[in-house]
Amino acid sequence: MAALKITSENFDEMVLKSEKPVLVDFWATWCGPCQMQGPIVEDLADTEPSVTVGKINVDEESDLAEKYSVMSIPTLIVFKGGKAVERSVGVTPKEKLLDMLGI
Repeated sequence: MAALKITSENFDEMVLKSEKPVLVDFWATWCGPCQMQGPIVEDLADTEPSVTVGKINVDEESDLAEKYSVMSIPTLIVFKGGKAVERSVGVTPKEKLLDMLGI
């Protein structure tokens, strides 16, 4: 399953109300490090059915980026029980993402 596109319209349902831990990748098309992070995030989405993986384009969803104080991208935030519990800024290896998710 590919990473989900998360928007302001579906954020509450997909992230805050999720029964599973959610990894959210804040990214942009013009961001080189984001392009390096993308395949890692997609691989996680494809190989870990116990979590939800989503991507938020900061150019399209600047309100969500602002709400979660995303100043640099890529920023990856783990949500559990509707709360942001872990954060990583910059290209993050899959092993660290798994650790952040508690897998």
